[in-house]
Amino acid sequence: MSQGPRSGLAAVSSALLAMSRHLEVRDVLKTIVASARELLDAQYAALGVPDDHGGFAQFVVDGVSDEQWKAIGPLPRQHGILAAMLQEAEVERLADVRKDPRFEGWPTAHPDMSDFLGLPIRDGDEVIGALFLANKNCPKPEGSCGFTQEDEELLGILAQHAAIALTNARLYERSRELTIAEERSRLAHELHDAVSQKLFSLRLTAQAAAALIDRDPSRAKGEMHQVAALAAEAADELRAAVVELRPAALDEDGLVATLRTQIHVLDRAHTARVTFAGRGVKALPAAQEEAVLRVAQEALHNALRHSGAEHVDVTLDRRGSGAVLRVTDNGSGFDPKAIRRAGRHLGLVSMRDRTNGVGGTLTVESAPGKGTTIEMEVPGG
Repeated sequence: MSQGPRSGLAAVSSALLAMSRHLEVRDVLKTIVASARELLDAQYAALGVPDDHGGFAQFVVDGVSDEQWKAIGPLPRQHGILAAMLQEAEVERLADVRKDPRFEGWPTAHPDMSDFLGLPIRDGDEVIGALFLANKNCPKPEGSCGFTQEDEELLGILAQHAAIALTNARLYERSRELTIAEERSRLAHELHDAVSQKLFSLRLTAQAAAALIDRDPSRAKGEMHQVAALAAEAADELRAAVVELRPAALDEDGLVATLRTQIHVLDRAHTARVTFAGRGVKALPAAQEEAVLRVAQEALHNALRHSGAEHVDVTLDRRGSGAVLRVTDNGSGFDPKAIRRAGRHLGLVSMRDRTNGVGGTLTVESAPGKGTTIEMEVPGG
């Protein structure tokens, strides 16, 4: 605001408008952080949304590269200055955060920070987040903080509107979840009614055919034709329901973007390094895209939960008019034949069924101590 009220108000207005444009919680958090850092001219900004277990459900940073953020490691816990902002709900303005008695250090890859301004984000009496900035871009006389009382007031205004934007985004996501749940419930009821009727008729017709097979083979043959027709109708009902339950992200973002987003989340959530590369893949028919997504999810689940892998690499490449999915890990591996003999399948049956259902092929290469590669090829349209 020191540059004059017009420029200051314009900057605040721009930040508030940017926050109001988004409905997704993650987008709102990123916009709040970027707006705060730009508004107060700081090197770093972050916003943490606490969970109920001493950590953060979400933590968004600005001014830190993706490589730095990955090297920093797991999300921080609610301790030190962060805990003070969340628990005591007080503003913290410090000349050097490292000299505060509550400072507990940070990971080796963490950027060095000195002057610090942080405050809680409140929704009524509830603290729903902690917003802080570090390293003001200005001269700092020895022992003084680059952030001023004016900065503190400005950030307070931003935090009030951030609380409104964040609450609205949460309400939007909650209403969308409820809408999806209601729609799925409706589809489940319709599926139950339609398929149950078909299966009931199928059972009665099969019983009639069985009773006639010895004394009237020709009539039994007719009943069996009816069984086949009823089975086909039931299968059509199921397929129609599956189409309606197709993951929304596929329709909105496409297969490559959906895979990239999900794998990014897994990379942050697990100690294993999870990477994705998509090269030249064109849009595939809806059934193929869903099958590829489901197989990728199953393969990733196996790699991250069971293999002890340090690296999991996912690629999706174009092959002719279709695509090839490859999920490779450097984990413990397994003997596919031994798995089958033991009656276990690690989701392989489901993956094969999904692949066969869209005319594709699935290959599994694995051996104890050698890691695993699952490759799925599907045709295009």
